[in-house]
This record gives sequence, C-alpha cells and structure tokens, in this order.
Amino acid sequence: MAPNVTSTTTMFLAEAAVCPTAALKQRHLPSMSSMAAPRPSMAPVSQTVGQTVGQIVAQPATAPMSPTATAPMSPTATATPTAMLLRDRAKPDPYAWKIVWRNVLAFVYLHYAAVRGVYLILTGQLHFYTYLWTVLLIGLSAEGITAGAHRLWAHRAYKAKWQLRTLLMLCQTLAFQNHIYEWVRDHRVHHKFTDTDADPHNASRGFFFSHMGWLMVRKHPDVRTKGAGVDLSDLERDPIVMFQKKFYLVLMPLIAFVMPAMVPAKLWGESGWTAWYACSMARYTLALHGTWLVNSAAHIWGMRPVDKSISPTENVFVAHVAFGEGWHNYHHVFPWDYKAAELGNYKGNFTTAFIDFFARLGWAYDLKTVSKEMVEKRVRRTGDGSHPYAQQAHRDDGHHHHHHHHDHGEEVWGWGDRDMSQDDILSATIINKAD
Repeated sequence: MAPNVTSTTTMFLAEAAVCPTAALKQRHLPSMSSMAAPRPSMAPVSQTVGQTVGQIVAQPATAPMSPTATAPMSPTATATPTAMLLRDRAKPDPYAWKIVWRNVLAFVYLHYAAVRGVYLILTGQLHFYTYLWTVLLIGLSAEGITAGAHRLWAHRAYKAKWQLRTLLMLCQTLAFQNHIYEWVRDHRVHHKFTDTDADPHNASRGFFFSHMGWLMVRKHPDVRTKGAGVDLSDLERDPIVMFQKKFYLVLMPLIAFVMPAMVPAKLWGESGWTAWYACSMARYTLALHGTWLVNSAAHIWGMRPVDKSISPTENVFVAHVAFGEGWHNYHHVFPWDYKAAELGNYKGNFTTAFIDFFARLGWAYDLKTVSKEMVEKRVRRTGDGSHPYAQQAHRDDGHHHHHHHHDHGEEVWGWGDRDMSQDDILSATIINKAD
C-alpha cells in the first residue's frame, strides 16, 4: 500500500510546530522520488537482516558521511515560523505597563462616590444653594485648569498680575490635577512629542489610555527622559507656582475636598454626607472627565481643518464641556494663542471670555493671538479641506494644495519655546500689551 502523504505530512507539521527536534526523530517522510519509484521485490527477512548486519560490521567507524546522508540539523534550522514567533514574543518588552493599584482603587471609590452624588443631584435631594455652590465650584475648578494651568502657565499665551495668578492657583488647587509645576511639565511634553512614547497620554494607545488609563500605570521612560529637557525656568521664577508646589499636600485636601463639603454644611445646614458626595466627589469627577476628554476624544473624533497630519481635532462637544478647549487641531498648531481657537466670539469658549474680563480689569495683559492671514496661510497649506479658507482656495485655484509632511521636530509647547520660529513670533498679534 502506498503511504498516506497527506495525513503523514500533516501530522509531521503539527508535531514540528510544537517540538521540531522530536518530530524529526520520530518521523522520516519518504522523498517524492522514493514514493514514485516501484518497490523492489521483497527478499526473505533473514537474508535482508544478515546482509544489513554484515554491511554495518564491514563499514569503518570513521567512514565519511555519504553525500546522500542527512546532516544533523541545528535547533535554529529546525525552528518553524510558529516556533520562531513564539520565541520572539517571549523576549522581554522594554516597556511593560506597571499598574499603580493605589490610583486604580482611588478611581474606583471616586466613581462610586460620584455616582451617589449625581443621584442625589438628579433626585432633588440637595438644598437649592447647594446646587448653585456645586455649579460655581465646577466653573472655578475648570478655569483653574483652562485659564490657569493651561493657557497662562503651560503655553504662556498671556501674562497675569499676581492677583489673578493667586486666584487661578487656588482654582487649580480646587481642580486637583497635580500641582501647577507637574501639570505644566506633562503638558509641554505632550505638545512637543504628541502621540509618541514621550507623550504622557499618548492617544495612539486608544481612547481609554489617553482618557484616564495613563494615570493608572507608571509613565513610559521617554516621558521622564524627554520631559527633563523641557524648559520650566519660567515656573521656577514664579513665587506663586513654587508656593503651591511646596505646600500642595496641605492646600489640596483642604481646598479640593474639605472646603467644598463644609461650606454648605455650615452655612445653610446641608447634610454633611450629601455635601460630600455632591459638592466634593461628583463635582470633582465631572470636572476631571471634562479635562480628560480633551486628551482622548479631541484626539480621535472631529475635523482637522488647520493641519490634517496631526491627531488633534476640532470637537464641538468637547469645546463646550471643557470651557473652550475642544478646538484642538487649531490649538496644537498655534498653542500660544490665548483663545486656543480662532473663533471671534465666546461660543463654545467660555475661558476666552474669562480672560478678556480680567484683561479689562487690567489683571491680564499681553494676550497673544494669531492673525487671520497667518491662519489662512496655514489652512491652505496643511488643512484637510474642511475650513472655509481651504474651500475658497479650492474654488479659486481649482486644485488641492500639496500635503504637508508633519514632523514632530516642528512642534512647540507655546510662547517662549526655543523651537518657535521667528516668523511665528513676528506674525503674532499681542492685545492689551503692557507698556
């Protein structure tokens, strides 16, 4: 009977994938030439055995290997693609996520308490003044991040007198997203190395990681090494920033959690636990997610009218819930614009109204923005075609402009970055300029 080539080969390959050496020892597949040749007539068994033994005895012990003999195969040579893949996967990953369980447990409790707080709010179990107090706290903490940590300190998009800087420092402490110094360091690194391993909330790792997962694991080593090269000397010269950094572990619990619950409990008799769940936990969690959406949703969903080669987008929903921080494609191209958008009004950008208000009081000055001509030039060169400027250019020229290759080396964190081009500096418009 002819050998079953299909079943034998299949069994051999299956065994070789698991253990190549054992498979070679246990099975020897006949060559195609031997299978095609007719079988010789069978000699008596005793005669065949005798001839074979005689040949073995007569053969010298050091006889050279026959040209047709099979040479011993090295483990590398016998490895199948499957075995090689498994071997490569077994190599240690230079960056393995290390979960920070303390943060994970804190987030679990935080969201449990926030759900209870939202339930109390939605079921009308709060005093009317407590509702107003909660809304006020959300607004103040949001401005501490957007107008303070973000536009003032991280991007240096405007300057502020000590009165406004003190107010924003207290509001940023209320928001509890780490002290200003650390917040700014991470954000400047994010702008310099967007969606790379050096980006603390790298959006290329998915929505959950960029939204909040990055706070549950140790940072990638690149975040620290490249972050060490980011200039923070301006913060070190600001006594208000350094005061907060020095006393943060005392200021933060009192301002972010104790004070929000004590005010309604002491001033108008709100239940202590109700105030804790609504004014401290729910308020804090909702404000956190508003900020996190800028890192996640505004890097995934939306148009890219200013630069189509980068991940940040224009996201209207995020712009409203994050007090104007959702015009993110524009912001990453022009991070020194105090409006963080090109809008000429306050729709979807309450933070710009906040800064303009204090500019009228004289507390905010040197508000930097971008001219219409500069925006139009960039939109026509690198936009995705969704901007009115690009659509007009297409109608006028009758063709699309060439795609601009994006290079991370071109990115800047804001006004004062040593990589900021001279053209951008000279083309910037400064409002309410100090004498």
